[in-house]
Amino acid sequence: MRAVRHIIAFLIMAAAAVVAVAASGAEVPEGPDSKAPLIFDARIVGDQTRTRFIADMTGAIDVSVFTLSDPYRVIVDIPEVRFGLGDDESVKGRGLFSAFRYGQISPGKSRIVLDLTGPVKVDQAFVIPPADNQPARLVIDVVGTSPEAFVAVERAYRDARTLEESAKRDRTIVAPVESDSGKFNVVLDPGHGGIDTGAKGRGGAIEKEITLEFAETLSEKLKATGRYNVFFTRTDDRFVALGDRVAIARSHGADLFVSIHANSFRGRSIRGTIVYTISDGASDALASEIAASENQADALAGLDIAAENSDEVLDILFDLTRRETRNFEMVFAQNLVKELRETTGMFKVPHQKAGFKVLTAHDFPSAMIELGFVSNPEDEKLLLSDDWRQKMAGSVTRAIDIYFERQLAQRGGQ
Repeated sequence: MRAVRHIIAFLIMAAAAVVAVAASGAEVPEGPDSKAPLIFDARIVGDQTRTRFIADMTGAIDVSVFTLSDPYRVIVDIPEVRFGLGDDESVKGRGLFSAFRYGQISPGKSRIVLDLTGPVKVDQAFVIPPADNQPARLVIDVVGTSPEAFVAVERAYRDARTLEESAKRDRTIVAPVESDSGKFNVVLDPGHGGIDTGAKGRGGAIEKEITLEFAETLSEKLKATGRYNVFFTRTDDRFVALGDRVAIARSHGADLFVSIHANSFRGRSIRGTIVYTISDGASDALASEIAASENQADALAGLDIAAENSDEVLDILFDLTRRETRNFEMVFAQNLVKELRETTGMFKVPHQKAGFKVLTAHDFPSAMIELGFVSNPEDEKLLLSDDWRQKMAGSVTRAIDIYFERQLAQRGGQ
């Protein structure tokens, strides 16, 4: 079965371009260069008629601005910079801007996403060089417009981008990083990253940091067994699109994909660890809402979701492995729940199903661990505890060991 899945994985990669995102096992650039310009202040002024976003910087930069709908956003792409803004500045809105986010979107590139209260026209976008003891300034002016006019501008941008990408695209398959063929390939997926911070707790917990720290701890324990090649979808604070996470796992010939997240929900009483597997329908309203939130990661980072394509021809190939892969996922999820119960408090329904985009691979088993709720004070303390993290990673390692031991036993009996 493993050989069949690898053949199908190759066919899938050959049929679609895989975006080359730095992953474990490949050279990963360091974080923002200390010599890069610093954005140290940002503010929004104006009203519902005309609104201006202003960012103060230590040096002038190039800027590219475009708009996206569903939801309405202004995307500001800039070279890699350092951000020295406090948390308050990342959420305050005014006028036609409801909020804004910022962070690294890819190596050498940063992004500011301005959320809108409705359709707008970008009237001006420019950078003022520093002069007379005044800092450099990035300025974005918007005015209200109609939905039809907004969509027309967005469509023109998409068409121009499609032509540009078609002219330069070389459907290159990402070469898998060399691994020990005698070991199982486990791909760890620390959720969120870069511009996408994920959930935030009142005590300072930030999901993108929690997930990466846990993945690093889990990797150490898995490698210590000597049984696994361990790869990451990200190894530092960078954004990775949901589809690219799956592509990275496939490029490494994943035998198992484990996505790591932390929950947040209205109110502060709900807590506990949850294990998720993929399903067209959600287990309940909570699972549906959490999946919808996690699936918004690409949109929040300013990706053009409408431009994503699906190759229906590949559905025939997917059907060859879909059912058996789902069975494997159920077995692994049951192992996880059993082992995690020995370490931490579980949600009242510890194994749930929902339509998470990052779990959509048909050719290798995938599961998501929502470690806890950052919105709950007790869970947040655990999520920030190194001792708890070590114990949890140990439980996940045991669950992975048991899963593969059973796989080997089944193969031996065939």
